[in-house]
Amino acid sequence: MPRWLPRALVLALALVACFQLGSWAFHQLIGLLINVLIAFFLALAVEPAVGHMASRGMRRGLATFLVFFAVLVVGIGFVVMLGSILAGQIVEMVEEFPQYLDSLINWINVSFHTQVSRVDVQDSLLHSDWLQRYVQNSATGVLDVSTTVLGGLFRLLTIFLFSFYFAADGPRLRRALCSVLPPVRQAEVLRAWEIAVDKTGGYIYSRGLMALISGVAHYVLLEILGVPYAPVLGVWVGLVSQFIPTIGTYLAGALPTLIAFTVEPWYAVWVLGFVVIYQQFENYVLQPKLTARTVAIHPAVAFGSVIAGTALLGAVGALIAIPAIATLQAFLGAYVKRYDVMEDAHAQGRRRRGSGLLLRRVRRAVRGSDAT
Repeated sequence: MPRWLPRALVLALALVACFQLGSWAFHQLIGLLINVLIAFFLALAVEPAVGHMASRGMRRGLATFLVFFAVLVVGIGFVVMLGSILAGQIVEMVEEFPQYLDSLINWINVSFHTQVSRVDVQDSLLHSDWLQRYVQNSATGVLDVSTTVLGGLFRLLTIFLFSFYFAADGPRLRRALCSVLPPVRQAEVLRAWEIAVDKTGGYIYSRGLMALISGVAHYVLLEILGVPYAPVLGVWVGLVSQFIPTIGTYLAGALPTLIAFTVEPWYAVWVLGFVVIYQQFENYVLQPKLTARTVAIHPAVAFGSVIAGTALLGAVGALIAIPAIATLQAFLGAYVKRYDVMEDAHAQGRRRRGSGLLLRRVRRAVRGSDAT
């Protein structure tokens, strides 16, 4: 046996053990790493406001606290307002449910010549096995729902805590990172940081603009149909559809559709159709153009980055994919050497004169052979 073989075996086993340990640690900490990533981009989003207040003489910690406090107050006020509206609509629907049931039973009796009564329907529902199983599953699922809610609140608190420290101690964090790098690398890190702040701010601006357009469009429709709480529902659709990725569109459209159903069932169909049509218009027309202008990336790149981010990190990846790709593109653009494009018809998107001469000769030859 060579002398180096036992040492090589020990080294290989040590590398495998380190890889297994690192893989295990990564899978255990993937939730925390995603929270830190979200917090970092949230800190970049509030950096312009915090920096502006700090430049006016305010302490950076106090400025960060005021910004986050304003966001928290607006968020809680919006949720409470929508909660009260939703609770009122649910109570109204429960009170008017017997009338809906009577009208449905009358339509069934007239259309199908049956003699169904509301008492028979209520008795069949109350004594059905399906209802009993549903109640039992709901009772056993209360603990799971409570655990999920508490876990979501803890995750939200973790994100806000990390983002507060990233925003409040931003200069200190940059100095600590640059202190272990040579001066040339320090300039690159600081430039990348500034690009990330600009691109993230541009992305938030584009999302806010799309939320405004979406809210106004849905408000106009709800106001025309006479659906109550049209302004609040317009704000709901605009914010939820833009700032909650993947499922935000469905959550945003469900509430106005439900409230429109309490006014007139056909109104719910109109609202649902408008939500679907507007979403297609936003995905293929509005969002690519606004993203290309505010974040300065091609619409196809923006669309592909959202798909890739969703495949990698789910909803979180869809939310941060565009600012991350825009930052990377702007940062790498300084290292790509560009050349002047030669004057050519193909480069200008035009066909060169005489380019179809060969094709015409082939066609004439084919026609001549057919004639003979």
